[in-house]
Amino acid sequence: MANLREQMTDLARKAQRAARVLGAAGSDRKNRALQAMADAVTGGQSRILAANGRDLEAARAAGLSGALLDRLTLNDRRLRDMAAGLLEIAALPDPVGEVDQEITRPNGLRVGRMRVPLGVIGMVYEARPNVTADAAGLCLKAGNAVILRGGSEALHSNQAIGGLVSEAVREAGLPAEAVQVVATPDRKAVEELLTLEGWIDCVIPRGGRDFLRWVAETATVPVIRHGEGNCHVYVDQTADPKMAEEIVFNAKVQRPGVCNAAETLLVHASEAPGLFPALLPRLVSAGVELRGCERTRALFPEAKAATEADWATEFLDLILAVKVVEDFDAALNHIARYGTGHSEAIVTSDYFRAERFLREVDAAAVLVNASTRFTDGGQFGLGAEIGISTQKLHARGPMGVRELTTTKFVVRGQGQIRS
Repeated sequence: MANLREQMTDLARKAQRAARVLGAAGSDRKNRALQAMADAVTGGQSRILAANGRDLEAARAAGLSGALLDRLTLNDRRLRDMAAGLLEIAALPDPVGEVDQEITRPNGLRVGRMRVPLGVIGMVYEARPNVTADAAGLCLKAGNAVILRGGSEALHSNQAIGGLVSEAVREAGLPAEAVQVVATPDRKAVEELLTLEGWIDCVIPRGGRDFLRWVAETATVPVIRHGEGNCHVYVDQTADPKMAEEIVFNAKVQRPGVCNAAETLLVHASEAPGLFPALLPRLVSAGVELRGCERTRALFPEAKAATEADWATEFLDLILAVKVVEDFDAALNHIARYGTGHSEAIVTSDYFRAERFLREVDAAAVLVNASTRFTDGGQFGLGAEIGISTQKLHARGPMGVRELTTTKFVVRGQGQIRS
């Protein structure tokens, strides 16, 4: 344990030194490094895919679910997206050094807030090796060094990506230690990372409910939680049926293993008889298992009976809980009880209900007449995201470059002293 502690402290010490260089680096230098990182991902495609193949083989042998295998899988398209994401980050405005909210006090002091890097970020996450490149790029653009520790199921993929981008950063003239990947699969390394007070400025975890709870209970450094997504689509009584069908189908089926996929469909009682005959068989044909309330099953007997646990579950799979609600308020109450504060959507043509939904639903992202799948840094214009925060302090929703900075007060005077 002591040796592992020393190893993790050494990584953090190197990261701190790198963070000082990055914090002073101009946008041009950081953007050159991001370009080099994108080129490295493209040029290292065969190396990355070979490493990913080893991880996938082990994951299948271990019996990982289809949803987790999907998250773990890399292919040509996903690698192109990874490289494109790094280039998009390079094209974003650099928030570091921005001064806003500057005021001039009666005594002539000019007081403003300057955006500065967080410093050293620890990133712990499960599956999804694309996070390695996204997190590295976002942290670098914001002037932060990052220590990455992905799940053991993606160990080879993460090491391949991390090694390529770290070398690219060095070749671009910035410290290679700006991006470091924890090489050991030993979970105790995560415990050490979470308790490196004085070395790590914050930790950002991504994963399932049990993992996030464990991180929050273990960490002694600040944690920015990427929460689970028990997301709802509510079809209101004034919804256009075809629009509702397309939104619900997309929200559930387009990529079911991600946190912004819909897990529960709520339908106004007056809409259900007209909506279900087209929508529910289409979902079943796409492989979706439906778990419905009594009123849903009366209209569509093929649905399984939903349990209380189903309303609170983030399935991350082709499973959808379906509930017929009496009215708009019943939908709001259901979301308030079971939602996780991630993404909630309404389909309606009623302006006032739409505005009330936007005001009253407590979530990081609230959508009107759009799929929950849009809750994503790239879709929101942030470039790649490091996660989707469901907490209310520091950052909420997709976290891009700006959310990876903090502020400090900067004060300019002309010799003023306090009397």
